[in-house]
Amino acid sequence: MRIVVTGGAGFVGSHLCDVLLGEGHSVLCVDNFFSGQQSNIKHLLSHERFELREHDVIQPLEVDGDVDQIYHLACPASPLFYQKDPIYTSKTAVLGCMNLLELARAKNARILYTSTSEVYGDPLEHPQTESYKGNVNPHGIRSCYDEGKRMGESLFFDYHRFHGVDIRVCRLFNSYGSRMRIGDGRVVSNFVVQALRRQPLTVYGSGDQTRSFCFSSDTVAGIRALMNTEDFTGPVNIGNPNERTIRSLAELVTQKVAAVVRCTDLLSGYLFSFYFC
Repeated sequence: MRIVVTGGAGFVGSHLCDVLLGEGHSVLCVDNFFSGQQSNIKHLLSHERFELREHDVIQPLEVDGDVDQIYHLACPASPLFYQKDPIYTSKTAVLGCMNLLELARAKNARILYTSTSEVYGDPLEHPQTESYKGNVNPHGIRSCYDEGKRMGESLFFDYHRFHGVDIRVCRLFNSYGSRMRIGDGRVVSNFVVQALRRQPLTVYGSGDQTRSFCFSSDTVAGIRALMNTEDFTGPVNIGNPNERTIRSLAELVTQKVAAVVRCTDLLSGYLFSFYFC
């Protein structure tokens, strides 16, 4: 199949490109490198079935020839990037969805949208099920991302109902793994970087708040499974059913990184700690 992946140079998108090429598909990776990194796809540039196009999905995307599937991942996903220019984030979320849905409509292609657990806002239900409507703030500093993703879901289902576009919608929960940006504002990378730098781990609040963490390969497997499931639009949560407190994550990262440091620097006598603010 010929497959388009927007945001393909991002953390999750680049792993998805790896898997698709490994399955024998041809991949058109679309990214403007606002938050994606060329280093994530450098190893793919010489691949005969991989094509890279630098493009901003705010603008319509034209693709020659047939397209079988579209994975629409393009949108700044970490607070560092989506709060850097919140108006641009909103435009990416809304206009990006419209432009990719129009491409799917023109090519009669199935299209999958990676929404987010942030559509649930500050949830009062744990864990969240897909039927939960959320507890949201439409005008907070994170709303450009949260509400943008909610609008994206609305557009996908309207294009499905009104134009018959074959859609899939998933909601990703706290993915982590290789190729995450250092200091991108997400808790796993923040903790690991602070620990490796021998800095205290910053935990906001009591640390008793919980999150669902999902490794990148499991996230991609879930995305692929949904895309290839017939007669089911979603939305589907993709994450870990077992939530972990931020405090326990801080303790785990402290233990794991400290063990590595002891192996390489036995004389340092350095003890990791974390503090609350």
